Amino acid sequence: MTERSGRKNGGRSREGPGKGGRRNSGATVDRARRRGSSVDDNLLEERKQRASKVVELLAKQYPRAGTALQHRNAFELLVATILSAQCTDERVNQVCKELFAEAPDAQSLKAMDQARLEELIRSTGFFRNKARHLKGTAEALVARFDGRVPDQMEDLTSLPGVARKTANVVLGSFFGRPEGVVVDTHVKRVAGRLGLTESSDPVRIERDLMAILPREEWIGFSHRLVWHGRLVCKARKPRCADCLLASVCPSVSQ
Repeated sequence: MTERSGRKNGGRSREGPGKGGRRNSGATVDRARRRGSSVDDNLLEERKQRASKVVELLAKQYPRAGTALQHRNAFELLVATILSAQCTDERVNQVCKELFAEAPDAQSLKAMDQARLEELIRSTGFFRNKARHLKGTAEALVARFDGRVPDQMEDLTSLPGVARKTANVVLGSFFGRPEGVVVDTHVKRVAGRLGLTESSDPVRIERDLMAILPREEWIGFSHRLVWHGRLVCKARKPRCADCLLASVCPSVSQ
């Protein structure tokens, strides 16, 4: 398993925020911090300090961490992220090679026969639902966005099968826009073990993390936590003895 570096407009991943404009960025941060501050002020400050140390340590260990979903453009990343639900990134990358050979853009995906699409993506699981979402998304992109993937949260989440997590992946990993923190199974698990959140709800976890992390860390932190979860802080047998975060992790002795 290797880390992937990215580049703007077509890279395989991005580590940090881009320089493009952001809509209502200050309001987003303020709302996140207010909603994420329902805990005691002392606990919130403790989490901020721990998060700061975690950010520092992870940046040294995974300096170029990015999404493992291979992509050449925003459309490919959007499709791959939709397919990645309940499926490994490795499997998605294999499936997408054949899929994009036949449907490289929204127009061709819209025109693809439903049965053929289901056949191509069957191994990713839940293939009928995913096929419906992909077809609906392709149709919406062609009808409403001239075939291009939009770069606004509200536009992305209006697409079939695209919730906030998927939108955050595309906005962060392709457009370099930190509109939130991607919370997948690894982020959920590791953030909980690190004591950065007490919630099991991805929406609440995202708010908690947004409240204690600087906005410029939202993209990179998520990528690094994913890689750390895959390689070290595993679900069943975490490698605590080999973990660079052991000194700041309250779960090590548990």
